Amino acid sequence: MALLEILKYPDPRLRIKAQPIVSVDDALRRLVDDMFETMYETQGIGLAATQVNAHQRLFTMDISDRRDERMCILNPEIISREGIQYENEGCLSVGGGAYDKVERALKIRVRGMDMNHKPIELDAEGLMASCIQHEMDHLNGVLFIDHLSRLKQERIRKKIEKFERRE
Repeated sequence: MALLEILKYPDPRLRIKAQPIVSVDDALRRLVDDMFETMYETQGIGLAATQVNAHQRLFTMDISDRRDERMCILNPEIISREGIQYENEGCLSVGGGAYDKVERALKIRVRGMDMNHKPIELDAEGLMASCIQHEMDHLNGVLFIDHLSRLKQERIRKKIEKFERRE
């Protein structure tokens, strides 16, 4: 396994819409293993393929405290949404310690495929629902900051610039 480079905002490759996965092969399995390693190493709870410049419709996730509940969904689609929540979100692709509250559905039902190319469907709520929606946004070229007001986006941009100058 290898650590992958995570694209950083405002890299235009983060805006590329991911393409559907048609088959699971060894290269895809390697990518997923590398994504999990990268996600764990960077203390993330989710990572979309778009963030590592692999524009395929998949994401990895592990919201467990012990970091032992790996989940990967290929070609995910949300088929139902219910309620509203406001989670304080950050992003591995948006540096500088930038976080803000984003409106998301409280409960979702998501459909996709597992790594064996078998159909899966699951219900998620709370943090898991928020994480899935966040990662699916990445697959569509959307960042969490796109859900914020222009004023908040500008504050985050300045915070990132200040952080990068200190680096």
